Amino acid sequence: MYSVDARDTVVELKDTPQSSVGAPCPIVLATEHELYLAYYLQNTPPGWDGTTVTVVDESSGGEPVAVVKFKHLYSHMFGPPNDEAFSGHPLASRGLEPYSVYEIQHSSWIRILERMNSVHPYHRPDSFSRYHHFIFSFHDTTFECVAEGFSITFITGSPMSAIKHLA
Repeated sequence: MYSVDARDTVVELKDTPQSSVGAPCPIVLATEHELYLAYYLQNTPPGWDGTTVTVVDESSGGEPVAVVKFKHLYSHMFGPPNDEAFSGHPLASRGLEPYSVYEIQHSSWIRILERMNSVHPYHRPDSFSRYHHFIFSFHDTTFECVAEGFSITFITGSPMSAIKHLA
């Protein structure tokens, strides 16, 4: 994890589709140059009265799934905190919450990565200005990455079927 300073600003990306708040079952497929993140979308049936639930895992089918492709990935993390320990995230006091997608402006993490790279003989600090710090917070995990951007496509199936199709 990284430490934050006064410059880190949390901005929710409200136009990003809502992940399932119960079981998004996110899956990450990454290489050195590409990363895909697939997860179930919130899918509340019309007229649902809350008395029943549909239990899903990463390979259950027939559900709406978001597949996020990151452009020019630089770095990523996937793991804690979950929704019950989210207040332990260094950006929680700045408005970061579970079940949403964010961009961190003036990111400490990007600045740390730039400083780490500064020992490279051809280092150009301005090359890091093209990167963005994104956070996808789920029920049981949090995904963070530094990339130039992302695009989202939608399928019906499962996160596993989406990843198998990409592999």
